Amino acid sequence: MTDILDIPWATAELGFALEHAESSCGYTVPELVRPGLRRNPRRAHLLVSTVLGKHIPTEPAAVRGAGHRLGRLVTDLLGDAASDAVVMGFAETATGLGHCVADALDAACCLHSTRRQVPGAEVLTGFEEGHSHATFHLLQPTSGALFANAAPLVLVDDEISTGATALDAIRALHRDHPRDRYVLASLVDMRSEQDRRRTAEVAAELGTSIEHVSLAAGRSVVPDDLVARVAALPDPLLNPVGEQRGDVRFLHAAWPSHVPDGGRHGMLRTDAAAFDAALSTLADTIADVRDARRPAVVVGHEELMYLPLRLAEALVDRGTPALFQTTTRSPVHVMDVDGYPLRRGFRFTAPEHIDSEFENEVPRFLYNAQWPTSTEVRAELILVIDSPADTDRLRAPGGVLDVLTAAGEDVLVVIVPATDPTVLRTHRETV
Repeated sequence: MTDILDIPWATAELGFALEHAESSCGYTVPELVRPGLRRNPRRAHLLVSTVLGKHIPTEPAAVRGAGHRLGRLVTDLLGDAASDAVVMGFAETATGLGHCVADALDAACCLHSTRRQVPGAEVLTGFEEGHSHATFHLLQPTSGALFANAAPLVLVDDEISTGATALDAIRALHRDHPRDRYVLASLVDMRSEQDRRRTAEVAAELGTSIEHVSLAAGRSVVPDDLVARVAALPDPLLNPVGEQRGDVRFLHAAWPSHVPDGGRHGMLRTDAAAFDAALSTLADTIADVRDARRPAVVVGHEELMYLPLRLAEALVDRGTPALFQTTTRSPVHVMDVDGYPLRRGFRFTAPEHIDSEFENEVPRFLYNAQWPTSTEVRAELILVIDSPADTDRLRAPGGVLDVLTAAGEDVLVVIVPATDPTVLRTHRETV
C-alpha cells in the first residue's frame, strides 16, 4: 500500500500522475521525474527531472551517472559505430546531458543547439521548436565537417513526450544534411503507441532509420480539466525576500582560449584532456577562495550546463558538499507545499545584451536554488556564467544577483571567458 505522504501533490490534488511501464536498466519513471505544473493554455503539466540538474539542485554524481547510463544504452545500440557518432544535445535543457552521453560513447564530436547568435560564428543550420518559449535552435560548429557528415546522429533530450519536436528537428536537419541513422536518447520516454508509429512513418518518409533509447518508459495521466484547474490556483509567489540581504563576490576565471567551454561550437574527443586540465585548475582556484566546509549549490546559466556540472563534481572531490542546477527560460508554477518539486522561484532580467528587442524582454528563471536540508554552515550559491552574461543587467535591480541576494543568499559569481569560435576554429586548423 502506498503511503499518502509519498503521493506527489499534483497527483493527490489534481490527478496528474506519471506511470512507469518499462526499463532495461533499473530506473523507474517516478524515480526520474516528478509531476510539476505550469500556467500554459496548451500544456499545464510539467515533468520535473530528478537527475538533470535543471529545476532541482542535484548531486553531480547522480546527473553524470544518469547521463552515462543513457550513453551506454546508445553504445549498445550503435556498437562499433558509437565512437564515430555526432552527439547533439537540445538547448537549453539537454546541453549538459548531451555531453554526458557523448562522454560515455567517447564520441567524435559533441555539439548542442543554441539560442545565442555568437559574433563570428557561422550558422550551419537551424530548426524550430514549435511549443517552446524560445523556438529557434541554431547549430554553430567551428567547421561544417563536424556535423555535416555520414556518422550516426544521436539527439539527446531530457524527455520525449510525443516525439513531435525531435521529429521536426530530424526533418529540418535531414533536409540539409541527410544521413542513414538517427538515435533519440532521453531520460524518459512518455510516447503513446500512436506516437511511436508516427516515428516509424517519418523514418520511412525520409528513407532513414530513427531509433530510440531511454532510461525508463511510461505515460503521463493528464486530466482533461488540468489547464483550467492550474489557471485557478493562486498566483505563485516569486522572488522571496529574506531577513537580511546576502553578499556577492566575483571571481574572473582563467580559461584557455583554445579549449571549448562546452558544445556550442563543438567539443571534440581530442578536446577532453585539455578541458579536464582547465576544469581542474578552475576548481582549485575556487576552492582557494572558499571554506571547504560550506555547502555550495553550483548554478549554471541556461545552456552553460556541462562546465558547472563538472565543476560541482570537482568541488565534491575536493571535500566540499555541492549540488548542481541551472537557470532556465521556462516559467513554471511555484508552490511551497509538501510533495511538490518547485518550492520557490526567482524571476529576473536576462543578463545578456541580445540583438533582438523581443529576446531582451524575455525573463529568466531559477527554481529552488537552496540546500534541501539544514546545515551547520550556511550554503552558498556559486553562479557560473560566461562573459557575455557579465553585464550591467547582471548587477542591475531586477537582475539575478539582485533577486538572489534579496532572498538572503550569498553568491559567488564565477565568470568564464566564452569560447570565441574564430579563435577555436583557427586553433583547430593549425594543429
